[in-house]
Amino acid sequence: MPEIEIPRQFDVIVVGAGAAGLYTALCLPKSLQVGLITKETVTLSASDWAQGGIAAAIAPEDSPRLHIEDTIQAGAGLCDRQAVEFLAQEAPSCIQSLVNLGVAFDRHGQALALTLEAAHSRHRVLHAADTTGREVTTTLTAQVLHRQNIQVIQQALALSLWLNPQTGRCQGVSLFYQGKITWVQAKAVVLATGGGGQVFAQTTNPAVSTGDGVAIAWRAGAILRDLEFVQFHPTALTKPGADRFLISEAVRGEGAHLVDDAGRRFAFDYHPAGELAPRDVVSRAIFSHLQRTAVDPATAHVWLDMRPIPPEKIQHRFPNIVKVCQRWGIDVFHEPIPVAPAAHYWMGGIVADLQNRTNIPGLYAVGETASTGVHGANRLASNSLLECIVFGAQMANLQLADIELKPDISELHLREFSLDENNWQTQQAQLEALRDKLPRLVWQSAGICREQSRLDEAIATVESWQQDFAILPLSQFLLALRANETVNFPVPNIERQLRLWAETRNLLDVADLILRSAAFRTESRGGHYRIDYPEPDPHWQIHTLVQEHHWSKSIPLS
Repeated sequence: MPEIEIPRQFDVIVVGAGAAGLYTALCLPKSLQVGLITKETVTLSASDWAQGGIAAAIAPEDSPRLHIEDTIQAGAGLCDRQAVEFLAQEAPSCIQSLVNLGVAFDRHGQALALTLEAAHSRHRVLHAADTTGREVTTTLTAQVLHRQNIQVIQQALALSLWLNPQTGRCQGVSLFYQGKITWVQAKAVVLATGGGGQVFAQTTNPAVSTGDGVAIAWRAGAILRDLEFVQFHPTALTKPGADRFLISEAVRGEGAHLVDDAGRRFAFDYHPAGELAPRDVVSRAIFSHLQRTAVDPATAHVWLDMRPIPPEKIQHRFPNIVKVCQRWGIDVFHEPIPVAPAAHYWMGGIVADLQNRTNIPGLYAVGETASTGVHGANRLASNSLLECIVFGAQMANLQLADIELKPDISELHLREFSLDENNWQTQQAQLEALRDKLPRLVWQSAGICREQSRLDEAIATVESWQQDFAILPLSQFLLALRANETVNFPVPNIERQLRLWAETRNLLDVADLILRSAAFRTESRGGHYRIDYPEPDPHWQIHTLVQEHHWSKSIPLS
């Protein structure tokens, strides 16, 4: 990429360019100078991969009240009712805003087309074939690139938050960009970095989903919530060599069957709704069925049979699924798709209110990075894109603190970091080994089914790996860096090295947070299932709160 000089200050910095970050940037007042930071390009995010759609009660036979009740039912007792009411009531107007921006949802005649997904009581999921996320993010990206007040900074890595040492207020970020670490000031910082699916060996998330925002905020003292609640999508393509491509829940909503090797619809053994039970139920049904019947449950799969859906409907509604399956030698019109569960969505995150404010002044969180209370212990299908839009829209009301940014930020001094080539290679090999081992450990110990002894072993292992990480030469240098110290790296290919270092650091912290939160909650609820505590416990109808290294319980929820 060509060298682009970036400003040393903005009014607002938005970190992340998925649906939440893009829509937040668009909704911020046009009078503000906005820096939109993305570690990839503006076209790669988990939002871009979202297939199913976006939920909103816009049909005559539907209502926000029904949407609220479905969301709360799915959330297994941990939803914040006020937040859910806000989400559902704002949904129709936010859909209209997307249509006005040019998002081309599918239609039946003039009316917006609606489909059914699991645990919804009405057809309320809008879609653009089976690439709704791509349609939304492509449209939003085009709008962002036309805005004079938004500067997009691509292939830039936010390393840490910059807090004012006197007031504790967030006043910017440290940024690795084009071979250099710099500090960029802002009156407000919005974290919209998505989830952390890459901490699991099996995930539908793209490679960018390494929990960056949650890890960065936690290290700065932000309060986190409900990190044990991870949604495992039941139907990810499972074929050697293939990415865990998500086969949308809408496929089952349109009539596809989940069958075992004998062709039997086994999901009804586990829940009366069969394939259309909530995601956590279907994922556990597949997991349990494979544990009982498969020779090697770790590599086994079941089958998703689309043949009950009329072929013309498959072609119209799911062209991308047809294309991806064809690429891997699967003809969905004549044979079922091999599928198994994979980590998909993180219900927990940084505690944020209806205005996206966190406990750190000047710091905001939007989308999957945030915990607003709308998802509780288990997210209702197609509420994720909706949350990004509804809460992103709130940033139009941002009131910036009356603080003056210093126009000339002089560095304490310019530092340089260098290692000889052998040391770089050794360090890279160590980081790559950690990156490889960590997701397998977390999948085995904090995947679909969890229990205390495995969690304890994994916590101890991650702790030892964090110690190994801390003594790497690059870690010792960067972890001692003080605010406003600029660093040059006179090393070729430093972008790959430093991204590997930063993401490994974030994943180690995220793994530790998830494992300890899963060990803390001694019950099963929503996306958190304990073999040793298989039932919900009314005493645990509370949130898990984490700040720094302290775990606590919220007040009981009614």
